[in-house]
Amino acid sequence: MATRNINWKLMKDAAVVKQLGKELRRMRLDANLSQAVVAERAGLDRTTVVKLEAGRAATLMTVVQVLRALDKLELLDAFHVEQQPTPYMVVEMQEKYLKKQRKRAGRQKPEVVPPKPKSTW
Repeated sequence: MATRNINWKLMKDAAVVKQLGKELRRMRLDANLSQAVVAERAGLDRTTVVKLEAGRAATLMTVVQVLRALDKLELLDAFHVEQQPTPYMVVEMQEKYLKKQRKRAGRQKPEVVPPKPKSTW
């Protein structure tokens, strides 16, 4: 089966929510789970899952609960992007590191010579 990408940018918000519901339904069916089973796993009422899949009112919490019930929370990875340091930030970090490493020459402490033992003669 060929997959096609959805151009989410061209869709209105209501259409995005409706499509999200369709995708959640597809994931549920792919996992061979009933709406009742998903609702039970998510701690929701079955009618909430029905409404979500129909693209009707749902909270972000409901979406997270259903994704967890479907074992698909990894889909949220796209929301978290690690900030990569810019070249300028790398140079600044190196300069700070080198500045901490530099030592100034200090006074040399005089070498302490132990006294000679007194002669026993």
